[in-house]
Amino acid sequence: MAAYTAIDDPEAYFQTELYTGTGSELAATLDGDTDMQPDFVWTKNRDEAEGHNVFDSVRGATKFMKTNNNDAESTGAQTLKSFDSDGFTVGTDADMNTSNEKNVAWCWKESATAGFDILIYTGNETARTISHSLSAVPHMMIIKNRGTTGNWAVYHLGLGSNNKRLELDGNAASDTGTSVWNDTDPTSSVFSVGNNDRITNGNTMTYVGYLFAPKQGFSKFGSYTGNGNADGPFIYTGFRPAWVMFKPDASADWTIVDNKRNTVNPVADNTLNANLQAAEHDGSMDTDFCSNGFKIRNANTDNNNSGLIVYAAFAEAPFVNSNGVPCNAR
Repeated sequence: MAAYTAIDDPEAYFQTELYTGTGSELAATLDGDTDMQPDFVWTKNRDEAEGHNVFDSVRGATKFMKTNNNDAESTGAQTLKSFDSDGFTVGTDADMNTSNEKNVAWCWKESATAGFDILIYTGNETARTISHSLSAVPHMMIIKNRGTTGNWAVYHLGLGSNNKRLELDGNAASDTGTSVWNDTDPTSSVFSVGNNDRITNGNTMTYVGYLFAPKQGFSKFGSYTGNGNADGPFIYTGFRPAWVMFKPDASADWTIVDNKRNTVNPVADNTLNANLQAAEHDGSMDTDFCSNGFKIRNANTDNNNSGLIVYAAFAEAPFVNSNGVPCNAR
């Protein structure tokens, strides 16, 4: 049996951590079998309508933005205080560490091997290219203006056009215009921005970019067409998913499910939406995580309307590892 993965140990590059707040400084240790010092941490209070907080090691600890709004970057001394050798430390911030409240943290390691690059650049309001370090073509790019209000711009290959963008902080269908991505496909070394004055290339404005390239057996960024009924499509990924985020190209929310908050199939009871403050809830989005992809088992319009749905997925285990050993279903 041929190998189906570039990465045998997904926990070296992505882990989900569940922790309960203490109200005092807390060192959260990732509970995977592999130690991982994260470079990107996305946290959400599961019990309350608190914001989604995004941190990365390039901007530095304590600097955060919220995926559910278009606010500029903020600094909070009691938010994420450090990226640790196998986890992270949070302070007393109420969004992240209220006593006895449940939280989730999705953690990624920046690495070209895993197809993830974090970068910072300054805009000049002139169409141009910006270098990245993936050595592969990004299939999803998320860009945010750090210094002022501005929507989160999302490029996704699954939209089928290099002049379309989604907004991570909103629920609208994709917007079309050449001023964001300059109507140009990214390459293995650069991506393009147009003359947009705020979203991706405002003059003297600073931006952070999160770029993702697919890696066989570890990550995939694709699209499918829903059928609007309970026997929905099966989407092949080449791995058993650990985390999936969905967004229809229509008026619908970004929905996130994972294998830690949903330990058995179907995953549906514990849903979070990237663009909303809402607490964790039953999203009625029955989906099975399978050994080689995911199967939609609902007619919910957030991941099975009759149109195009894009997704991002990361692995719990490759379908077949480099020794030719297949993984099990859940």
